[in-house]
Amino acid sequence: MSVSVRIDDTLVEEARAAAKAEFRTVQGQIEFWAKVGRAALDNPDLPASFIAESLMAMKEPREQAEPFVPRTRKSK
Repeated sequence: MSVSVRIDDTLVEEARAAAKAEFRTVQGQIEFWAKVGRAALDNPDLPASFIAESLMAMKEPREQAEPFVPRTRKSK
């Protein structure tokens, strides 16, 4: 579904710069920011950077994922 939305020119230019750095389209960048913002509102105790990284990790192909390795192990 495609919907036309008016967005401030300054925000579009910021999205254009971020999109270029993140290898996304401007539309994709704005959608990503919206998803991060929505998740941040739903999870106010989590840092936005953690949310953004989690969303990006969820889009990685499973075969490229690295196994989770805990930083420390509790001794018995």
